[in-house]
Parts: sequence; structure tokens; C-alpha cells
Amino acid sequence: MKKLKQLVLLLTTVSLITFLSCSTSDDGGKNGTAASGTITAKVDGKEFTSLKITSQASVVTVGEQTTITLQGNTSSQAINMIINGYDGVGTYQLSDNNVFIIASYTEPNINNPLDSKIWSAPYQDSGIVGEIKISEETDTNIIGTFSFTCKNSNDGTTKNITDGSFNLEK
Repeated sequence: MKKLKQLVLLLTTVSLITFLSCSTSDDGGKNGTAASGTITAKVDGKEFTSLKITSQASVVTVGEQTTITLQGNTSSQAINMIINGYDGVGTYQLSDNNVFIIASYTEPNINNPLDSKIWSAPYQDSGIVGEIKISEETDTNIIGTFSFTCKNSNDGTTKNITDGSFNLEK
């Protein structure tokens, strides 16, 4: 799990450094649906909309195991979700009983990546802390909603990620 957190942090940091000077128009989705190519959510009640250029979905199948990764960043925040054992359209719970489905919220520190803050779900003794719903998948896109509560293992703080939606290119 620690190596996964480090990988997510590294990918987020590289994406942010590469695209820090980019901007995006405000073409947010309506009725809880993210605009094409973005992830939207509320982080402790504050709006989050990822930059289209840093947002993507990837689906990888090795043998009979499929993994989907959903990622979206801004210049100061990132949301990442990974479903190992992905089986198509449906609902995937974030629970400490299934550590193969994970989500994280990151506030990267570009100047000192080791000082970046990461909140992860699920966490020890968390029970069910959220879900990722895949409502549509095509050859080129994946659309759905999500919500989760995540915890920072360093200081014990939590973040509530609500009203999440994504409309990402694969």
C-alpha cells in the first residue's frame, strides 16, 4: 500500500509540474455530471474540477484480471481511484474488507514532494467508506459517480469527497 501511495504521489507530482502553467475553461457539467474529460467533486464542501489535460482513465487487463485507474488533477489537488478486479458497469465499494478498490485525495507540494499530503480510502478499521459507480463504458470513455471519506495516515485527519462524477477518455 505504501508503494502504491508513493507511485500515486509521483504520478501526481509529475503531472502537476508538467501542466502547472495550463488553464482550463469553466465548462463544468450539469446535474452532477462532469464535463467531458474531467473529474468533479466537493472536497469538504469545496468545489474541485480537474484540468482536462491531466485527467484520464486507463484500463489494463493481464490474464483474467482487469484494473481501471481514474485520475484528475488541478495545480493544487488530485483525485485518484483504482479498481482492481474491474468487471464493467456497476458499483464498487470502498471498504477495509476489499483493499483492491482504493481512492485517494492528494494536496501535492511541488517544492518538496515528501511534504505532500495524501488521504486514502479505505483505511484500517474503516468499514465501508464510499463507492465508485461506473454507469457507462465505451471503447473511448468511462462515465460514473463516486463519493468517499479518506484518512491521512500521518496525522489522522479525514476528508469527505462528495458529489463526485467523472467523464474520462480512455
